[in-house]
Amino acid sequence: SIVVSRAIFRGQPVVQIDVSASQTPPVRFDNVVWVRLGPSTRRATRDDERVLSERRRSYETPFDVRPVTGSTTDDLDLDLFRSDYLRSAVDLSVLEENGRPTEQHLASPRLADTDGTPTVLGLLIVGLDPSAQIPGAYVQFIRYEGNDVGSVVQDEQELRINVINVAERLETLFKGHLHTRLIEVSGFREEPRPDYPIEALREVCMNAIMHRNYESSNAPVRVAWFDDRIEVTNPGGPFGQVRSDNFDRVNDYRNPSLAAAMKSLGYVNQFGRGIGRIRASLSRNGNPEPEFIVDDASWTVTLRSAT
Repeated sequence: SIVVSRAIFRGQPVVQIDVSASQTPPVRFDNVVWVRLGPSTRRATRDDERVLSERRRSYETPFDVRPVTGSTTDDLDLDLFRSDYLRSAVDLSVLEENGRPTEQHLASPRLADTDGTPTVLGLLIVGLDPSAQIPGAYVQFIRYEGNDVGSVVQDEQELRINVINVAERLETLFKGHLHTRLIEVSGFREEPRPDYPIEALREVCMNAIMHRNYESSNAPVRVAWFDDRIEVTNPGGPFGQVRSDNFDRVNDYRNPSLAAAMKSLGYVNQFGRGIGRIRASLSRNGNPEPEFIVDDASWTVTLRSAT
């Protein structure tokens, strides 16, 4: 990657060429690998190429555990990390006994690297504002008074908060907009039934957060609530062995560490049962089957209101 710009050197204009290091070393030119040590450039030895290959493997780790350059522990809600995440993930008494510093506690579950720099996972799980370092890492909620995007907007919010807090905010939002009616079940007995089961809404939204593409998309997870349906869209098409024709039978994880963290927190089930649970919850509540639109760039799940 080369960037050419104009600069001043010793009072004179010069052409400045910045060459960024490749993420996939070693790089060959005419089948030769070159390395630069200090002021000299020479052909790479076998050991040089081995080191470069090891560096390449380090770059190939999943995106969700890569450190985010420029971020620090000041970008993390450490109180939330200690109170919510640690309680669900590890035995606090063990941590108190070993006396390790916070940076090491963060590095153990891969919320930070060994130098204390937060990873993508750390910012997503306990970041104060993940979208400040990871554009698009937020949830956009819109409630329309009608059945299309041209309708009046009743409520609109951008939830630029971490996964732990966004789960609580979404549940509050959903319960505030749900309508409940009484359904006769037998004789004189009636039971309340909402437009949508809260379990299905939670499962759809948390799975969207878990599976979305944080690496190359700046679009948020979108929740569009209409009078007759709810559409949840997340950027990132099928990943790994998942395809548009088998997504309800096969599962794979673009963000494996995020999936594991959300499972330990109780927000998702990591064993491919999400779609089945959504369908079962909707069926019990009297809602139609969910509708899925899957393409190379995004997923959209549509939930229809119970009649």
